[in-house]
Amino acid sequence: MEEPVSWPKAITLREVGPRDGIQSEQLHVDTGDKIGFIDALSVTGIRRIEAVSFVSPKALPQMADAAEVLAGISRTPGVIYSALVPNRRGADAAVEARADALQVFMAVTDSYNLKNVNKNVKESLRDVADVVAVGRAASVPVEGTLSSAFGDPNEGDVVPERVVEVSRWMMDEGIDSISYGDTTGMATPRRVRDLIAAVREALPGLRLNMHFHDTRGTGLANVLIALECGIDYFDGSVGGMGGSPFASGATGNVVTEDLVHMVEDMGIDTGVDLDALLAAARIAQSLVSGDLPSHVLRAGPRDRVDSAGGTA
Repeated sequence: MEEPVSWPKAITLREVGPRDGIQSEQLHVDTGDKIGFIDALSVTGIRRIEAVSFVSPKALPQMADAAEVLAGISRTPGVIYSALVPNRRGADAAVEARADALQVFMAVTDSYNLKNVNKNVKESLRDVADVVAVGRAASVPVEGTLSSAFGDPNEGDVVPERVVEVSRWMMDEGIDSISYGDTTGMATPRRVRDLIAAVREALPGLRLNMHFHDTRGTGLANVLIALECGIDYFDGSVGGMGGSPFASGATGNVVTEDLVHMVEDMGIDTGVDLDALLAAARIAQSLVSGDLPSHVLRAGPRDRVDSAGGTA
């Protein structure tokens, strides 16, 4: 008889919709609407919210009001409101705006990094060092984010050895927690297992976060295999908002409420109130131009299906 699969007893979720979701929208989202959206997420039980990014407003105009958003939200005790930053200038602005944590980002491949921040990977490492220095001086924790960890739209598949190499460079600059982004939706369960195994073997002291997209329908399958590998830290986007504005067709972050619905039924604690999360998802739907891909928002939780097949 096969040994039963051992999953983590609980996981940590980071909600990325306010940043990753809104920055991809073509329609302008008002500052007050962003604040109300984050406030709704703050009472769901999620303890980490990626609220804004401090980047060039020319590159991402939806994030031009990042400081105003952080100033306007009602901060729930125990919730960490983080900001994504590319360099020292962004880190200084985020600290001044009272971000609770910083996420410094770069790509695994030169092609995507050049498209994203107009620098190659080695050049971006200097920015990582600068952001770590800003965080340390302000006693603000800094995590790393690696984009295109499973594939690049220009270069194709990314081998785990390359991911390990860039992760080690990040760790050398003072990063001890890295989020691996499936920016282009190229991850599959086999590739997720291979990447996690390679990073764990080479860098056992590193904390791993998984940021999956559902672009090709493998998002929750990738979450499941990551759970089997012992990963207990995931990103999700309420409603399935977002996707990379720099990679054609890379829409569809893993839906937070779909993820919560699945793992709670597996006996894995998220600490999240699903009803409150669905209320936030309805707000998210009101902010975007198209229909969000959330299954649970559309069909309802599995325990609320009536005899006719609809939702109660």
